[in-house]
Amino acid sequence: MEKSEIQQFERQVEELLRICRRSREENILLRSQQSAWLLERAQLIEKTDLARNRIEKMMTRLKEMDDEL
Repeated sequence: MEKSEIQQFERQVEELLRICRRSREENILLRSQQSAWLLERAQLIEKTDLARNRIEKMMTRLKEMDDEL
């Protein structure tokens, strides 16, 4: 192998290492975002369930009031 070929190969290896590091950092960021979104989703589901239960209770009370009249 000539010196220039070795240097080119070294540059390619360095570029691959940079790409690998960048991909790893992006992966960490994406996993962090996914965790945050999953937590937010769980909280929204809980809020929705609470709101649904409250509405159902209000509807039941309104029907009971209507029956009393």
